[in-house]
Amino acid sequence: MRLVRYSKANTDYRLGITNGRAVRDISTIDGVSATTMIDIITDWEKVSTALKDVVDFNIPLSDVQLHAPIACPGKILGIGLNYAEHAEEGGAALPEDQMWFSKPATTVNGPYDPIKLPLASDQLDYEVELVAVIGKRCRHLGRAAAQDAIFGYCIGNDVSVRDWQLKTTQVFLGKSFDTHAPFGPWITTADAFDPTDAALSCHVNGEQRQRSRTSKMVFDCADQVAHLSQVMTLEPGDIIFTGTPSGVGALMTPPAWLVEGDRVRCEIEGLGMIENVVEAEVKGDTVATAAGRRH
Repeated sequence: MRLVRYSKANTDYRLGITNGRAVRDISTIDGVSATTMIDIITDWEKVSTALKDVVDFNIPLSDVQLHAPIACPGKILGIGLNYAEHAEEGGAALPEDQMWFSKPATTVNGPYDPIKLPLASDQLDYEVELVAVIGKRCRHLGRAAAQDAIFGYCIGNDVSVRDWQLKTTQVFLGKSFDTHAPFGPWITTADAFDPTDAALSCHVNGEQRQRSRTSKMVFDCADQVAHLSQVMTLEPGDIIFTGTPSGVGALMTPPAWLVEGDRVRCEIEGLGMIENVVEAEVKGDTVATAAGRRH
């Protein structure tokens, strides 16, 4: 199944199920009372029963605006140097241990909404990534249980501001600018997607910059979830950016930073695509508050 969060003609946010061409409002389906995507994930055993026979997708996708599937994840976690080719292009040794950072909830952005070119830097970069969505509260998992803890998958762009990322040994600030975690366009549930060997790519203004396969990850999705669960309790709706392949703008000669008007398209085989245009930040710009994104 594919689950979306959407709005229509400036109405309130809605939750829906899609077949890729049209949407059905989940609130019109008997047996579903969830009001947030995290509610749906938490109550999935019950909700999935109500959704499994839906055939009437009555709202064309062209009539709605798709938003980030989860408005305010409890955690946004990202792994660094998780493709050997990406480590190699940067002259870094292949990591023996998983390298993690986090992104704040204010980075959340819709699959087709603008990415802000910040006032504080012109070193704006892209990173196409598979995003895994946690489906249950869990801790201290082995590999098999970790795979079962993944609810579904999205496409993400771990947008990065490189000078802020590399100022210190802590990369957090360079990963934390507002709007710099677009993901979606929907959550494809784990039973409908195989994360082990899917093609992923990134194009900027139609030019291919990145292309690889998820099979080339150093640590696969189950490895990542198992490792994180040794440290922290993972909860429904937490999202994990699982790493990017080679081809980032920072490591081109000369560096190819994103500029205003650039169109960045990230695709993953079996999941679809997201596309975001770079827009200059204006002083005083703010993203919606967490409360405003809850629905």
